[in-house]
Amino acid sequence: MKKKLKWVLLTIALLMITIYLCNYIVTKNAVNKTFSEIKKVPEYKVGLVLGTAKYLKNGQVNLYYTYRVEAAEKLFKEHKVAFLIISGDNGTKAYDEPTEFKKDLIAKGIPEEKIYLDYAGFRTLDSVVRVKEVFGQDAVLIISQKFHNERAIYLAEQNGIKAMGFNAKDVYGNYGIKVTLREYLARVKLFIDILFKTQPKFLGEKIIIE
Repeated sequence: MKKKLKWVLLTIALLMITIYLCNYIVTKNAVNKTFSEIKKVPEYKVGLVLGTAKYLKNGQVNLYYTYRVEAAEKLFKEHKVAFLIISGDNGTKAYDEPTEFKKDLIAKGIPEEKIYLDYAGFRTLDSVVRVKEVFGQDAVLIISQKFHNERAIYLAEQNGIKAMGFNAKDVYGNYGIKVTLREYLARVKLFIDILFKTQPKFLGEKIIIE
């Protein structure tokens, strides 16, 4: 019994160390690569908006979504990006993250011809790799919350993309805590994907941005 308990405790300790190291590496790598103030952001041709659902399961508007839309609007109107790629999940006809973003951005005055949609951004990995392999960009400004930007930047650099991030306003409270906890595990998955050279679910034909 004592031997079994010892192995359980050792396993838990190794898991915690792994989570800590993965988080530390990703956070450390992103130092001075994300911005929260518009005026400090370098100009980029393309801003990559990482998708999320507009509504939560309880029917309330997802603040992560709202704040990303607001961040994308500000960056475009301040001429920090010339084009926006909205990358999100469109796994079924009834679920279409990119189109929801597009509608709301157009309503805020962003010209439709400046918005490109990536319907196969099922995961952050897919969104980042596809911005290079499908949309032909080797430099991009990633638009999401800071924790998400940090992971996306690491992924981008591992795939030969020069990336920085603009931090949309974060979300706090119970929902924010749940997302933060999931992020720790996502950062472990990040290194597993790198180790096994995981590729996007779909690539497809090239899309020229001009």
